[in-house]
Amino acid sequence: MSTYALFGASGATGATISQALEAAGLSYRVVGRDRASLESTYGTRPLAEIATWNPDDPASVRAAASGIDTIFYLVGVPYNHFELHPQLMRATLDGAIAARVRRIVLLAPVYSYGRPQSPHVTESHPRNPQTFKGKMRKEQEDLVLDAHAAGRIHGTVLRLPDFYGGDPKKSLVGDIFIAALKGRSAMVLGPIDRPHQYVYVADIGPLAVALARDDRAYGRAWNFAGSGTITQREFATKVFAAAGAGKPKLIVFNQFMLRIAGLFDPIMREVADMNYLQTDPLVLDDDALRALLRDLHVTAYDDGIAQILAAMA
Repeated sequence: MSTYALFGASGATGATISQALEAAGLSYRVVGRDRASLESTYGTRPLAEIATWNPDDPASVRAAASGIDTIFYLVGVPYNHFELHPQLMRATLDGAIAARVRRIVLLAPVYSYGRPQSPHVTESHPRNPQTFKGKMRKEQEDLVLDAHAAGRIHGTVLRLPDFYGGDPKKSLVGDIFIAALKGRSAMVLGPIDRPHQYVYVADIGPLAVALARDDRAYGRAWNFAGSGTITQREFATKVFAAAGAGKPKLIVFNQFMLRIAGLFDPIMREVADMNYLQTDPLVLDDDALRALLRDLHVTAYDDGIAQILAAMA
């Protein structure tokens, strides 16, 4: 019987968490709407158990959570439908608590903080999101933390910066890798000379599993600063150099261009709303997490970039 479940296991984060569980010899259940998709990824992996769910059906959620001790919550929604985040979290919590799940770990972006009010953002930084997506993410986080405070389930939140690795089409810096290998210009969101942080996808799994297994982690949120602070131009320079493509060629989309594109594309409209993360960077402080998990592994940018390029070649 699996003791861990990955709700929303089909993406890059699910892949890295499943690999970390397997490395520890731990069985797990992957939960999603599409069995065929789960079968194609996990069907031949002996430690994986496959289950489907319908989050609109409470019985389905309870069945997906039945017998599970700890849930990793990774469920994604369309970028222009963030109102679904608290709805799905509420349904998951109700079903998990009914199934007597003991713990839940929510992996989240930094949206709930809103615009940064200090050069480095600790977990005590006010959460005052100005955007709709930030408000929905804050509501989602609050559901988990409030359920913990009420004694209904042990909950924790892991906040992560933008990622690199996995499917390049789903990463804000993914086109840099594709462009470097194809010898063309990369499309990026500006400004590109402000400090930023990126987390290497492969680092998320071991971190999430270690956090989930530590009883001290529950009842609060944690920041992870990823591979450290860097500018997007510096990141692109590293990628192009590692690919042997020389000086990076970049097409920079500024906020005005995003607003114009948003008149015709609802996704670009949402991207424009979140562009403050480029203009007013939110730099996470993860000292608390490093104090909790003393052997926390972080992949250096040069190493992560080299591994991604090798995998794409």
